[in-house]
Order: sequence, then structure tokens, then C-alpha cells
Amino acid sequence: MTSTTGRNASVVDEGAFRVTRSIDIAAPVPKVWRAVTDPELLSRWFGRTVLLGDGAGAHGTMSFEGYGAIPIRVEAIDPERSVTYRWNNDDALGVLPAQVEDASSTVFTFTLVAQGEGTQLTVVESGFERTSDPIANLESHRRGWDLELDKLVALIEGER
Repeated sequence: MTSTTGRNASVVDEGAFRVTRSIDIAAPVPKVWRAVTDPELLSRWFGRTVLLGDGAGAHGTMSFEGYGAIPIRVEAIDPERSVTYRWNNDDALGVLPAQVEDASSTVFTFTLVAQGEGTQLTVVESGFERTSDPIANLESHRRGWDLELDKLVALIEGER
């Protein structure tokens, strides 16, 4: 299966309650890193991102038109290698809490690896067993990562 850009599509592992997608981007690691960590750039391809603070512990929201503001927090950063976010994006529940609730949230990690002049970006989102409907949320987020990462590629590769 491929995404709309012809890149690999997201894969669901129901047993591990995890969604994974790896893509190759024709841009160096520093450029991709900025796109997955800078709120202004995240807002251009993902959701409108507002973060208070810097580094691990920064928190705020990621908003999507017609969906609302999802609480989000930066869990960990390894500069230009990986960044982990925690959010309460439970599509099946239909209600968004005011702040990140650890007991019902998922985490997603972007990992970047240099490949020649480009970057392999892998996203892994886990923790769906804590959501209101794990299987429905896995499928919803699988589709979401296909759509959102395709937009990231279009943004980055369009700025060459």
C-alpha cells in the first residue's frame, strides 16, 4: 500500500496498539528537524501548533479546522535525532480535554536518520490501548499520518 505521494503508507500493529510510517524526504536532517519541532513550521503542514516553553515539558495545543484544539506536550528531545510528543487526540471519544491527560493520551515520536543528502523520517504513535476505542483510533490515526506526512513532504520538497 502507498500514500497519495507514492511513498510507503502507515502500518497498524493492533497487537502493540501502534501506528508506524517511514518515509524518505529529499532534504537534509536539519531542515526536516525544523519542520517537526518548530511550531511555526508544524502549523504549515500539520495542525496549528502553539507551544509554551522550549524543549521537553513545553506544552500547548495543536488545532485542526473543524476539530478543535488538542492538548499536546513535548515529552523528549534528542536534537536532530528524535522528538516525542504526547497528545489527547482520541477521535472516537469526540471530546477534547483542556490539558494532556496521561492516562488517556497517546505518544508519537519522529525519528530522523540521514540518508545521503536526504532524511528518513519515521513516526511511531503508541498508547492506543488507553483510548476510548483503540481499533477505531488506530485506523483513524493511520489515515491521518498518511495525509499529514504527505503534506510535510510537499512542504519540504517544494521549498528546495
